[in-house]
Amino acid sequence: MPLVQYDEQEDFVQITLDDGKANALSFQMADELDAALDAALQSGKVTVLAGRPGKFSAGFDLTVMGEQGENAQRLLRRGADIAGRLVHSHLPVVAAVTGHALAMGTLICLAADYRVGARGNFKLGLNEVAIGMTLPWFGIELAQERVVEAHRHQVVSLARIYDPDSAVEAGILDRCCEPEVLLSEVAGAAQMFAKLDMNAFAATKARLREGFDARWQTAMTRDFG
Repeated sequence: MPLVQYDEQEDFVQITLDDGKANALSFQMADELDAALDAALQSGKVTVLAGRPGKFSAGFDLTVMGEQGENAQRLLRRGADIAGRLVHSHLPVVAAVTGHALAMGTLICLAADYRVGARGNFKLGLNEVAIGMTLPWFGIELAQERVVEAHRHQVVSLARIYDPDSAVEAGILDRCCEPEVLLSEVAGAAQMFAKLDMNAFAATKARLREGFDARWQTAMTRDFG
């Protein structure tokens, strides 16, 4: 059963993650998400990345990560590569954060160009330290790039969990709205970004992220050799 849905609209493509549960990033979801991102790149359109109602992504599949072996390292690398594709995308990426976003789910948010979250009793944050994991270097760099400096230590080192409104204050989200209008709000943003000159967008984003790009490559080497 597919875990990722791909829908092409006039001005954007929408990629929806839905495993019927917590939207954990498994090998199957990573494969399907990579294929969807390939199709989005071929389309040349703005990419909207959405979760299922109430769940954006709870992070990595813990049945794999709990093994702490070769498969766990392979899945960690798949997640890092997906985050890298998003953060370096030559086309705008908009995240429709439909609910809970924890660990890798939050890193995916941080990798997007624009992030809109649904208001509600949802948890967002990097909880790795709370569950006995050291945040990988690629995650550190995403947090350094996107999280507001005043919140960075709380987000990364203290594993503070935020609700959607406070996640905006911390820089995990750009804005939030009521769940029933989230997808229409995100569609409006995607349509607005579709009017950009994509060559100019890509070149300007590369200039803005030049220092980050160098740090990202260093982080990937430190994480994976």
